[in-house]
Amino acid sequence: MRVILAETAGFCYGVKRAVELAEQTARTKGGAMLGSLIHNENVIRSLSSLGMRRIEDPAEARAGESVLIRSHGEPREVLEALNARGANPVDATCPNVRHTQQLVEKAEREGLQVVIVGEPHHPEVAAIASRCRGAAVCESPEAVESLLQSGALDTAKTVLAVAQTTCIRALWENCLKILKKECTNLKICDTICKATQRRQAEAAALAAEVDVMVVVGDRKSANTRHLTEICKEACPRVVSIETADELSPDVFIGCITAGLTAGASTPASIIKEVYATMTEEVKNETIAAEGESFEEMLEKSFKTLNTGDKVKGIVTKIGATEIYVDLGCKQTGIIPISELSADPNAKVEDIVKIGDEIETYIQRVNDVEGYASLSKKRLDAVKVWEDIEKAVEDKTVLDGIVTEVNKGGIVVSVKGVRVFVPASQSGQPREADLTAMVKQPVKLRITEVNRARRRVVGSIRSVQSELRAAAQAEVWNNIEVGKHYNGTVKSMTSYGVFVDIGGVDGMVHISELSWSRIKHPSEVVKVGDQLDVYVISFDAEKHKISLGVKDRTQNPWDVFMKTYKVGDIANVRVVKLMTFGAFAEVVPGVDGLIHISQIADRRIGKPGDVLSEGQMVDAKITAIDEEKQKISLSIRAILTPEAADEEPEEIPEAE
Repeated sequence: MRVILAETAGFCYGVKRAVELAEQTARTKGGAMLGSLIHNENVIRSLSSLGMRRIEDPAEARAGESVLIRSHGEPREVLEALNARGANPVDATCPNVRHTQQLVEKAEREGLQVVIVGEPHHPEVAAIASRCRGAAVCESPEAVESLLQSGALDTAKTVLAVAQTTCIRALWENCLKILKKECTNLKICDTICKATQRRQAEAAALAAEVDVMVVVGDRKSANTRHLTEICKEACPRVVSIETADELSPDVFIGCITAGLTAGASTPASIIKEVYATMTEEVKNETIAAEGESFEEMLEKSFKTLNTGDKVKGIVTKIGATEIYVDLGCKQTGIIPISELSADPNAKVEDIVKIGDEIETYIQRVNDVEGYASLSKKRLDAVKVWEDIEKAVEDKTVLDGIVTEVNKGGIVVSVKGVRVFVPASQSGQPREADLTAMVKQPVKLRITEVNRARRRVVGSIRSVQSELRAAAQAEVWNNIEVGKHYNGTVKSMTSYGVFVDIGGVDGMVHISELSWSRIKHPSEVVKVGDQLDVYVISFDAEKHKISLGVKDRTQNPWDVFMKTYKVGDIANVRVVKLMTFGAFAEVVPGVDGLIHISQIADRRIGKPGDVLSEGQMVDAKITAIDEEKQKISLSIRAILTPEAADEEPEEIPEAE
């Protein structure tokens, strides 16, 4: 096998300039890189080792610090934020990108409409789009059609069309065809980097001549992705890697020539390492081939394939409806896309790539047409059943999703296998509505497997019991008086509420729920509420915990004294009616007495004739006994001012 290296592989002028600026800044005064200077983590790590720290937000920049603007450029607002921080931007923007930014800035001043052909979320495109209000970004001819149909583009006005510097030439030209038909005044500025164009044309030509094409570059790099796409159109076997470590010898099986190219952000050192590795693989393959006799190679070519066998092979081509696999024999393996995965939402590119080794199940062998029909889905199903059976023996905890409720329990999908969980093992209270569990993730243990009947039974409750026991042990090992917990209200009684503080329930007495007088806990909390509670006392032997909610650092009487004085009018809440008057809450935890003689401007038979518990009324503070912490209130004093001069009644003790 012969290895051919593309002439223009590796750093372009703009990337090389950015890296040199970064190295120069690091050597002289140090500084920071805002985001990824270029799309290559190896280069970024190297610059970091020289003292260039990496920041992701302008707010992280220090005053007076040199901050490198990446080769893709930055949006206008980012540069403004850096200046506001007092940082010193070092512009490493690629000259080609900067030229495009200037074209768009000029269009903004002249009132032109701007269309950018490129990837909407790419940093270069975002930086260019920020130079003009309302710039439209289209990543495909379909996006251009949609833009025109929406009416967002006034085709009667002048439109400026520019491209992302790494845009594929064919994509740019197809978008222009549509714009030319619809736009009366279209101004075209071909901003595709000439070096990028040469690199792409050279890669396409090389890919058409070789059996396998290797593209080196960071996977986040648009330049590298475009090179890979272009090569795939001309070569059936294309491998995209970031470093030489990702190369597999199996990639070159059966190949006579191999091509090598690299994205604009790939340093020469990585390209040389990949080239050396490919050359070494050629030598290894030659040695291996020479060591194998003709009889042995002939025997391998006549290897018999049988329905039901497990086989391994190398993916050589990915089509629209099927995947081709080299099985090392005269038959070609074919996996229909429908037989790749049991997950209907799975994407082919996330499961398999050209050059990958894949293990499959033979469904059918057609010797006449020379192919074997394969299924990865069926092999995966077999492996899943093996895993399920092993999980019973090992008592492994598995993850699953509840898919349905049926008679007697729920069904959980575990790696595509239906597991029945009886209602008693669902972990829910008896008579609970199990439909609320549908689509929820759960952890369970397999308790029974009958593979012949395809019956699997599991238990969620056993896992929950273990987790709860571990949580309870954690609480009791670390509990102490005064410690705070974030708890959940589990149940409620007339005298208080029970709160779960992590597997253990504690009780908050009604008197500890609020400084205010309440008749029932439901006045201030409900089941399911989250409460910040603290431990008042506990008995580890009896497993009892007394909790509090009231903030004891705030003395209600001190709050009252800081807020009110004699003569003030307060809006109070009637909390208790007595024969001699009514007690009213002035602030939570502090009550005052409205004597029956001070309730109205007339004689009344009993307080209940005028007031009711829970009623809010305005009352005047007529006396404060700081020593006994008692307060006299009067509604009458507001209605009849002269009543304020009367001697207050003796304040009885509140019950």
